[in-house]
This record gives sequence, C-alpha cells and structure tokens, in this order.
Amino acid sequence: MRSWNPFSKQELINAIEKCNNSSALGPDKLTWNHIKSIIRNEDCIFKLIDIANACIDLGHWPSHFKTSTMIVIPKPNKFTYDSPKLYRPIVLLNMIGKLFKKMIGECLQFHTISNSFIHHSQLEGLKQRSTIDAGVVLTHIIHS
Repeated sequence: MRSWNPFSKQELINAIEKCNNSSALGPDKLTWNHIKSIIRNEDCIFKLIDIANACIDLGHWPSHFKTSTMIVIPKPNKFTYDSPKLYRPIVLLNMIGKLFKKMIGECLQFHTISNSFIHHSQLEGLKQRSTIDAGVVLTHIIHS
C-alpha cells in the first residue's frame, strides 16, 4: 500500500517547463526540447509518470538513469592550457532521470517545508524563502 501520493501530470509539467532547451546532450541523446515535444502526447506523459511512480514504489533507480558522460572543456580566455586546472569537467546525465530527480526534489522540498522538518532560519536553496524572509529572521535574531 502506498504511503505517498503518486506524481501527477501537473508535477511533471512544472518540473520540465523551467528547463533550458539549450542543454547539452546526455548519454541518452535527448534534450529538454525532445522531452517537451514527447509530453505533448497524453499517452507519453502518462507513461513517463507511471515510470516515475514505479521507481518510487519499487524503491529502485534504474541503471539507465545512473549512466553519465563526462566532457572536459577549456576555461575561456587563458593563454595556455598546460595545467589540468585550466579545464572544466562537466558531467552529463540522462534527461529522463534528471526530470524524475526534479520531480522527486520538488516533492521532498514541499513535504519537508510543510511538515516543519527544516529549521525556520534555513533559507538557502529553498523555494518560497526570499531575502525578505532572511531579513525577518535576521531582525528577529537581533531583537532577541
């Protein structure tokens, strides 16, 4: 029996709509643009949701999603490239796996915030936590 709510169509759409269409290809050779065009088909979007829900239900992350490719690019505006620190390694992951990780991350963040699992002064990297919130916390600390 499930102890969580399965992912919805809207959660998948929300996760993908913010993705940059100019991302580099991962090992699966898909781009966000490809996935955005795939999910225009209702059957495809529900198949992706079924796969994401099955990963959670089974507690299994398929090895296909773990596959990555690393590319090394030179840092711009350097005179010579004779040292390894003058290059930047970039790891490219499979896009479907990245999409599912985004959906899982959104869900975890929602539940940790709504259930007060995170201290009220923890603001970095959380949604609905702004500089105004940081100012309120700082003012409270100073006042105390």
